Amino acid sequence: MIPAFEDKAELFKWLHSNKSMLIAQKKSALKYADAVTYVPQTIFEDKNKVACKSILIPEDATQIKVRAIINTTKLIDSHNDVHIDGLWTKSIKENNSNYLVNQHDFTFEGILSDDVKVSAIQMTWKELGFNYKGSTQALVYDAIFDKADNPLMFEKYRTGKVKQHSVGMRYIKLDMAINDEDYPTEKSTWDKYIDVVANQQEAIDEGYFWAVTEAKNIEGSAVVRGANFATPTQSIEQTKFEPVKITHTPEPMQITPIDLDKMLNHYSKILTNG
Repeated sequence: MIPAFEDKAELFKWLHSNKSMLIAQKKSALKYADAVTYVPQTIFEDKNKVACKSILIPEDATQIKVRAIINTTKLIDSHNDVHIDGLWTKSIKENNSNYLVNQHDFTFEGILSDDVKVSAIQMTWKELGFNYKGSTQALVYDAIFDKADNPLMFEKYRTGKVKQHSVGMRYIKLDMAINDEDYPTEKSTWDKYIDVVANQQEAIDEGYFWAVTEAKNIEGSAVVRGANFATPTQSIEQTKFEPVKITHTPEPMQITPIDLDKMLNHYSKILTNG
């Protein structure tokens, strides 16, 4: 835990002195979502309605395809992390088993889908419903979700109530960025990345952040509120349609003795003529 400092100079001094320990701690732990009460003013007021391109899913649907934005780059989150484009490239190539889960409950009870295609896609912030300039690289989960696996969360997705997601991840490569000339290495990292940060003012107010350039994707979760707020459900589609139900039983075909004689004579002629 980082102590509270009233003086930014003291904070930066402590961060610099404990840099190696902090990096080791971050690499040794899994990063999850946390409860965040701060909501930046730069978000569209009704961001999720803008972001989610849902088709009306009928109540009797039993399977849906969910496109969930699990993470976005170039945004300082509540961990003071800024994920940099390309951080998921190696992990996506190496990991063939991907899971969408409920609130990081990575158990049989918590798994919502193991039929998940993971990709990193360049998107504009506008496409995701956020009032930032430029683009981000989104960690996207395209998941097939069966109602039988978790009826409650199926209903939450079907009705558009899952508005944020979070990535369960492990840090692989990261560096400290400090906005202070007294720390030239950390200031160089700051200068390298600060111009790509979408919510730049939040980074400036903090005075430092962690630039994460490589991470391992463990799982993606539906959460009430995540460390990274720019993680909406982008689309929901029905993928499995119920067969048409027969409302009456067809009457059995009745064959009279006359019909039977005609049939026998017909096949007898065929056999006689070869």
